[in-house]
This record gives sequence, structure tokens and C-alpha cells, in this order.
Amino acid sequence: MRESKHFINGEYLSSDETPLTNYSPITGKKIGIIHNGGAQEVDLAVNAARNALSGEWGKMSADDRIALLHKLADRINERFDEFLEAECADTGKPHSLASHIDIPRGAANFKVFADTIKNVPDEAFELATPDGTGALNYSQRVPKGVIAVICPWNLPLLLMTWKVAPALACGNTVVVKPSNETTLSTCLLGEVMNEVGIPPGVFNVVVGKGSRTGDALVRHQGVDAITFTGSTPTGEGLMAEAAKGVRDISLELGGKNAGIVFADANLDKAIEGTLRSAFANCGQVCLGTERVYVERPIFNEFVKRMKEGAQSFTFGKPEDSTTTMGPLISKTHRDKVLSYFNKATEQGATVVAGGGVPKVLPDELKDGFWVEPTIWTGLPEDAVVIKEEIFGPCCHIAPFDSEEEVIKLANDTPYGLASALWTENVSRAHRVAKQLDTGIIWVNSWFLRDLRTAFGGMKQSGIGREGGVHSLEFYTELKNICLKL
Repeated sequence: MRESKHFINGEYLSSDETPLTNYSPITGKKIGIIHNGGAQEVDLAVNAARNALSGEWGKMSADDRIALLHKLADRINERFDEFLEAECADTGKPHSLASHIDIPRGAANFKVFADTIKNVPDEAFELATPDGTGALNYSQRVPKGVIAVICPWNLPLLLMTWKVAPALACGNTVVVKPSNETTLSTCLLGEVMNEVGIPPGVFNVVVGKGSRTGDALVRHQGVDAITFTGSTPTGEGLMAEAAKGVRDISLELGGKNAGIVFADANLDKAIEGTLRSAFANCGQVCLGTERVYVERPIFNEFVKRMKEGAQSFTFGKPEDSTTTMGPLISKTHRDKVLSYFNKATEQGATVVAGGGVPKVLPDELKDGFWVEPTIWTGLPEDAVVIKEEIFGPCCHIAPFDSEEEVIKLANDTPYGLASALWTENVSRAHRVAKQLDTGIIWVNSWFLRDLRTAFGGMKQSGIGREGGVHSLEFYTELKNICLKL
């Protein structure tokens, strides 16, 4: 049995509270326990983080921090198989996916952001003064302080390091609250922090329920800023808490992302990309596509080929080379996703593929949290499954007849995280992309990320931008120093 403990001030600690049970999404069986931290553990972690700011870490040069973070990335790669096994045990995702995306990106985040801080210039201005001697104004970036990092369960290591890496590169300390569904890789990272010589208190982890551990963390006034990835309702609550003490907040929230396929698109590329965007990680990707709009001349062919693709996925154990789709994260989430499947049918959807639980599974997997890749057509735009984020392996495909129509359809949502646009017409690509109300627009691709670029959503999909120099805006305070000459 695996035991997820808190990692505070360089040590693993237990809680007296009754622990939570960690279930395998693959089998539905218990695989471990998770300690359920509260105000006491959070207080210890925040104090450890604050003390580290004035200790060895706070006095360390940027070059020394950068060297440590590079060493950290290298050590994650050296322990690649351990992180892979932990990630797949928690999420059930295939090894082929996690080994290609989750673990390499988790390690790369530390190197990318460590290198970013070396290449960001400060500004300086000469100012004329009445006495003729002048003054010099120059800027200086300093760490923001203790950062609360609240992470989701869909890409545990990748999305946690996406926040921890720039925070540490800028000289901050962190208290991480991973999802209680996926604690293993985050807790394992504590070992690696100690191995490479990251000082105690710089990286802290408190595990437990969001309603207990997470609430205690965001309410703690020793926290200087909060960064969160998760649902929009939870993000709204965090904003209210961040207002107490006027603390900075960065939010990456929900989405109901649209894919747009024009008749002039390379159909092979559009099918491959849309299949990935709808079904990768069992649809549990905030950037995934749940609404697909296809220009009418190619609509029938597109639906036919999407059906074939959806029916080609293979369920199985993460380590099996033939496995191309894992389970949903939990029974609770599966029940939610299946409720949307039922609503789609009730509202008159044509079920093109899937629509329920796989009918044939090995006995050892039958209690896992599996659902079929599902495609619908024929629903009106006000249908529940077109309006609400489902976060499962599903999409609705609808035809359109003009640019103006599809832009209106794509933007008809309170969310604004990502879009995917498929066309071989460069002018159209620029023209349509400019009019889409999302923070990220992919043209003839999906999930292609340059970590130097801005990442974040519009409308109810979030506040703020992270990535490259944009992360510095959140993880540092910018000072102006005026020197009279």
C-alpha cells in the first residue's frame, strides 16, 4: 500500500486525522492512503516556506538557483520510471501518453523557467532634474514570497511543475496542495528536492481534501499569492479568499473549447488532431475539444472518419503497449460524465459512437472507471452537453456554412480558454483567429506548446497569463529605484 504523507521543511510528516483512501482508476481497488492535512499542517508548511525566504535559499544567487533547478530536472529524468509508475498508478493513463508528455514536460519545466530568468532585462531611465545633476531610475524584480500552488488531478506532475518551476526560479518558496486524487508524483518530488540540495522549506506539500487542506491554505495570511488550476466555481471562491489581505491570484479555469474545420483543411491532419483533442487523456484535458464545427461540404466524411477513430481506441492496463485509452479519474467523475451522456440522449442526440461503459473488459478491469469515447450529432446549440464542460472523452459535431456563422457559434460560451482551427488558407487562419475569444488558438495543430509563450484564458476561463516572461509578472514584484545623482 502506498502512503502519501506531507512534505514539510524537508521531512515527511503524518496527520492524526483519519486518512483518505487512494483508489486505482484502473481497477477501482484501494492502492494506498493519503494523510488528510488541516490548519496545523498548513501552518507548519507556510512557516517553513517563510523561514526559507530569509535563509540559505533567500541568500542564494540567481546562478546558483538556476544550477540547482537544472540538477533537479536531470534527477527527475534519472528517476523517470519511478515518476512514470506513480503518475500512471494515480491516473490510470497509458504509459505511452505519460512517458511522452507528463514526465518529460514535468522535468523540462524546471530547465525552461530557470533559463528564462537569465534572459529578462531590467529597464533603466535617465531623468533630467532642475539642478542639472539628473537622476537614474532602474527596475528590480524580487520574489513575491510564499506561493500557494493548488493543482488539478488530470496532469498532476506537469501542471504542478508548470507553477512550481517559475516560482522557484524567481526565488519564491511554495506550499503545494495536490488533488487528493493524485498525490503520488508530487510527494515523490520531495525526495528529489532533498537529493539535489534544495534547502528545507523551499518546497512543501500538504495533502488532503480540498475542503479541509485547500481551504486552510488559501485562508492563511502567510501566503503571498495563490495560483490555481481547476473549475470555474472553485476559482471564484479562491478569488474571494485572495481578496482578504489583497493577495495576487492566477487562475486557469474551465473551458468549453471549440474546434473549427473548414472544407479546405487537410482532412487527415484535422481528423488526427481532433481525435487527440477530444479523447487524449480520456478527455480529461482543460484544453480539449468538446464542440466541433465542420463546414458542410465535408461534414459527413468528417463524422464517418471520427467514428472510425473513436472506435479504434483500446482499453487496458497502463503498461500494456496496446493500451491507447485509460479510465476516468474516479467513480464520482465517471458518474458525472455518464450523466451527461444520458442528458445528450434525452435531448435527442444521434449517438455516432460510444455513449456508455465499455461492454467488454477483462475481469480485473471491470470495476475500474471506464467510459467509451463518445461522439454526438444533431443537438441544438442550447443543449446541455454543448453548453457545459463535461471533462470526459466526448464531443458534439455540427455543420456550418460560413465564417461569420462559425465564429459566432464558437464564441457563444462563457468560457474562453482554447480553440483549434483547421484550414489551409493562411488569410482565413489569421482572420478567424483574430475574432475568436480565447486565450490560445491553434491553427492546424493541437496541444503544441512553446513554454516561452503566454498561457491563460479569457472570460470565465481564468485570470492572468503564465509562461516565459509572463510568469515573471506573477511570481515577482517589480520595484523602481530612483537614484539622485
